[in-house]
Amino acid sequence: MRAAALAALAVVLAACSTASAPAASISQAPASNGRTGPVISPAPITPPTPPGDNLQAFTCADSSGGTPGTVRVTDVRVSREPGFDRFVIQFDGTVPAFTVKRQSKPVFSQGGSGQTIALSGTAGVLVQLHTATQAGTYSGPTDFTQVDFRVLKEARLTEDFEGYVGWGLGLGSAACMRVFVAKTSPSRLIVDFATTSS
Repeated sequence: MRAAALAALAVVLAACSTASAPAASISQAPASNGRTGPVISPAPITPPTPPGDNLQAFTCADSSGGTPGTVRVTDVRVSREPGFDRFVIQFDGTVPAFTVKRQSKPVFSQGGSGQTIALSGTAGVLVQLHTATQAGTYSGPTDFTQVDFRVLKEARLTEDFEGYVGWGLGLGSAACMRVFVAKTSPSRLIVDFATTSS
């Protein structure tokens, strides 16, 4: 009876082991160390892989992307980070279709009126969102002047009209940029400008 129970237990334990997990090794201890019976060595543990830098490289090119769909802007902010200046637009849904275009001058046309405005700096970038609005969902600044930033000197709302939102960015120099989407809630469109030469 006892032998049958041990055999059944051995079958159950064998069925519970997984082939993908490293197995512990069992060896017979040498008689010279004073121990008797099996010695169990723990299974080898693979150290975790440290998180890498998955950000794309800076490029001196225009960018576009996003997903078609109507969304609202909930926040706009700028920051100075080690190696780059950052411009961020945050949304209440997925990042809408967008274009980020470089300009030789920081001169922009205001949507609706068509008047031109000149921002601080010597070069510019136009960030335009399609099928978006910020009326009623964003009440923060619409003109950020950052004289102490190395590249991003000014960010100003140029358009919130008929489903288009535009932000003009005045740059102290024509810097390369990195444009990407953060899909985790809240979703964000992020534009970084390199402040160090690579």
